[in-house]
Amino acid sequence: MSSNSNLSNMRRLVEQLKLEASVERIKVSQAAAELQQYCQQNAGKDALLVGVPTGSNPFREPRSCAVV
Repeated sequence: MSSNSNLSNMRRLVEQLKLEASVERIKVSQAAAELQQYCQQNAGKDALLVGVPTGSNPFREPRSCAVV
């Protein structure tokens, strides 16, 4: 039984390696340039960079109410 499970494991490994070998790859320099371009194009929409208008900010501090 151990040889059957070993054979099954090896077949799964071979299939996984075939799948990984078929993945299209690009150079890191190209990926970095594309990522940088994407970030620059979308910087105006990023709330962490431009902020959120106070009226539409769901995370704003609640107003305190003091009863005198």
